[in-house]
Amino acid sequence: MAVEMELSKILIRERFQTHVIELRERFGDRVFPIEIGLFEAAAIERRLYNRKTNRPMTHELLASVIKELGGEIEQVLVNDLVHDEAGSGTFHARLHIRQNGELLNIDARPSDAIALGIATDVPIYVEDHVLDAVSG
Repeated sequence: MAVEMELSKILIRERFQTHVIELRERFGDRVFPIEIGLFEAAAIERRLYNRKTNRPMTHELLASVIKELGGEIEQVLVNDLVHDEAGSGTFHARLHIRQNGELLNIDARPSDAIALGIATDVPIYVEDHVLDAVSG
């Protein structure tokens, strides 16, 4: 089952290549921290502080393309955590887009999907088993 989340924190670390956002369960206590890149962190921060850019940035461009093609993003879903042989984990996400009455389920990096979800004010969900893996 997927759990609705909301942005709780964003940590931009100036001396590092990765930054951290924390999603918090909307109707509960679990948190989902995830490292993201600078561009995604900057996109989320711009949205939070309502900072406009002169030209569309990547996530705004993607949202515009989806809209112009008759689509609407319904939700973002972080749906899996896959471990490799070394024990490192990689999160996986999906964009659920409604186009011409059909639901499209598009593979995405979680950082991009979350940034796009925040940019377009759509719900962000994380599967229970993923939340359990990071909070356990």
